[in-house]
Formats: sequence, structure tokens, C-alpha cells
Amino acid sequence: MVPAAHLPSEVRVAVFAKAPIPGEVKTRLHGILGPEGAAALQAGLVRHALSTALAAGVGPVELHCAPDEHHDFFVRCAERFRVTLVRQEGRDLGERMGRAFASALGAGRGLLVIGSDCPVLRPDDLRSARAALDKETAVLIPAEDGGYVLIGLTAPVAGLFTNVEWGTDAVLRQTRTRFAEARVRCVELPERWDLDRPEDYARLATEGLLEEILS
Repeated sequence: MVPAAHLPSEVRVAVFAKAPIPGEVKTRLHGILGPEGAAALQAGLVRHALSTALAAGVGPVELHCAPDEHHDFFVRCAERFRVTLVRQEGRDLGERMGRAFASALGAGRGLLVIGSDCPVLRPDDLRSARAALDKETAVLIPAEDGGYVLIGLTAPVAGLFTNVEWGTDAVLRQTRTRFAEARVRCVELPERWDLDRPEDYARLATEGLLEEILS
């Protein structure tokens, strides 16, 4: 547990997102949406994630962009949502998240990282995660598929983002192991589901979220 005196005065929210480039995003949905439809869905998901992060009101929001922050979609997001654009840097997701946390923590700030793939993530989830960081060093929201949809830290955790099998159902298990090895207590909030496969898209429609995402 991080002593209260060492808790950061500010916790930021970083939304990690890929540019909605047809043929490069949501490839597992191309069979039902096509490349253009999958790109449109990606754009809607990013906008939804930004709206959620801003509505939570837990701190400044940054949009961490891949491949870079100059894509027209990201520029429009910055104008619409008044968020800071940050380029993702690193060879894989772990290195990119690691650098984001190193930058925030090095400046004395806590950080919550979310992706754009969890349409059921709500502002209250981010508020609960922020509150958890007032008590412990780390917070996670697990994903049903074995990953996680949110991770937050107020202090560095050695090895947390290295040698993790990103994109597999081993991510959550391996992350829990890293916390245990570092003797860091992590609060886990209720599990959520993310959107990757055709069955996830069907669930989005069933739960009445599709219009909200694409609006």
C-alpha cells in the first residue's frame, strides 16, 4: 500500500486507440462488416471511450494514438473532446503502456489506462478505479476473455508489462503474477467484456449499445 502522503495529487486517464484505418482495425469483424464498416465501428468506439473518460470526471484525459497523433481522425477528436494527443511509442502494447506510465508516474501523477474496445465501461467504473488508487497502488478491471479493460497505478511495478502474451487469454493471469512477484496489492473491480469477435458485435446489438456507439 502506498502511504497517503505519497499518493499523487492528480490521476489522469489515458485512452489507448488505433486510428480507424480500413483494413487495419477490427480485422476479426471484416467478415460481417467489411473493412470500411469495421473502421467506422472503431471510430465510434474511440469516441465512446473518450466520452466515458470525460464524463467520469476523475482527471485530465489524454488520447494515446497509434500509429501517431497526426491522423485526421485524432485531430478531430482533439478538437471535439478537448483532449491532449499523445503518440504511442514502443514495439508492443506492453512497452507502449509502460512508457505511458513511466511518463505519468515520473511527473508525480497517477494514471488510469483504458482501451477503446470496452463499450460497457461506464463513468462509474472509472470513478471506482480512481477511488481504489486512494487505498492501493494498483487497480484492474478484468475482461471476460482473460485480459483487462482498465489498469491503473500510482507507483511503478517492476516487470509489469514485460514478457506478457498480449492479445491472448493469458494476459490477466500473467499480470496477476507480476503483481504478486512485486508484492503489490491490486484492487480488482467487477469484470467487463470487450469487443473483438463477431459474437461480441452481436452482443453489442442485443444490449442496445450499437446505436450509441455509431451515433
